[in-house]
Amino acid sequence: MPLIDSLRASPAIFAALTTLLGLLVGSFLNVVIHRLPRTLTRDWRNQSLEILGEWSQQPDAPAQLVKAKDTIAAVIDVATKSAKTVYNLVVPRSACPSCGHKITALENIPVVSWLFLRGRCAGCSARIAVRYPVVELLTGVLSGYIGWHFGFSVAAAGALVFCWTLIAASFIDFDTQLLPDDLTLPLLWVGLLLNLAAVFSPLSSAVVGAVAGYLALWSVYWMFKLVTGKEGMGYGDFKLLGAIGAWLGWQMLPAVILISSLVGAVVGILLIVLARHGRQVPIPFGPYLAAAAVIAMFWGDSINRAYLQYF
Repeated sequence: MPLIDSLRASPAIFAALTTLLGLLVGSFLNVVIHRLPRTLTRDWRNQSLEILGEWSQQPDAPAQLVKAKDTIAAVIDVATKSAKTVYNLVVPRSACPSCGHKITALENIPVVSWLFLRGRCAGCSARIAVRYPVVELLTGVLSGYIGWHFGFSVAAAGALVFCWTLIAASFIDFDTQLLPDDLTLPLLWVGLLLNLAAVFSPLSSAVVGAVAGYLALWSVYWMFKLVTGKEGMGYGDFKLLGAIGAWLGWQMLPAVILISSLVGAVVGILLIVLARHGRQVPIPFGPYLAAAAVIAMFWGDSINRAYLQYF
């Protein structure tokens, strides 16, 4: 096919197309970053209320719970009606949180619309966070580099999915200190499926990488908790590193852990010194794992060779 032959023959054209695709996907990732945590919170709340309502009906329920049974039933009724309102990654249409102005297609062009509107809502002039075009630009630039680096191939398609998921997970973790299973677990399984054909790593290395990635941070978590009595990280970090191992293989895990730890330590110190970030305020580790994974995907072999030669 002429189009496919052209894309294979011209890395520049393919990189330009992946950049454009990345900008469009970046706009959608903004929706994912904003809505996915809220959707999950609604689901968790409704499930908790349902369990609480069932518990209040049991003979062995605490007296306070039995007394509050009618109140619980009323809250569940309100929550049930609220849950019937469709809210997901597609519906309802994006709108300004300040005035409810529906975002038109012309107001939703990646980066360009934000610049044209000067970072303000067309309806009420409320500020639009600069993070929206930053996510779009980051996704576009990274996607373009993937197209240039891998060329027209299955590896390029896989790398795009890998990086897009990491971007969404990183910003969600930054906002909420949560890494949703809805992102980390599918990422793990897709990585293993791709490596059936050894796209990024032999399948055996990918399986070991998934297990070793999870257990590495799980072990650190429990050692830290046994020594200090505190939780140093969340289970989402274990799953994310397991997913990274499933994509890149166990050989890349030392580089990912080293890079993420160094970057995390430097950023943490800067936040404490320059931004007066409280020492007790948690700093999400997911974004550093994600950044290290992207670096390892592009330059991991070179990093490993340099590392081994040094030692």
